[in-house]
Amino acid sequence: MEKKNAHAFGFRKENYKFLFIGLAVNIIGYLLMIGGAAKDPNSFDESELFSEVRITVAPILIVAGFVIILYSIMKKPVSKNTETEAHNW
Repeated sequence: MEKKNAHAFGFRKENYKFLFIGLAVNIIGYLLMIGGAAKDPNSFDESELFSEVRITVAPILIVAGFVIILYSIMKKPVSKNTETEAHNW
């Protein structure tokens, strides 16, 4: 008996879905970190530079995006043998 998927690619549709979700979360985090530009280059606006969005929310989104990407890479597809074995318990 030959194995049909002996050389199957590791990424499935679900893996790509998680990968693109992680990339989107990363892009949103980086865009939030960029923030707005100063209207006058000669003045310093401390509240714009040290806002909560730039300091806390954006880095959390970036780390969460990398965690989702890592999960998408490490996730193995569920084989039909393990599904039937789980139901036989």
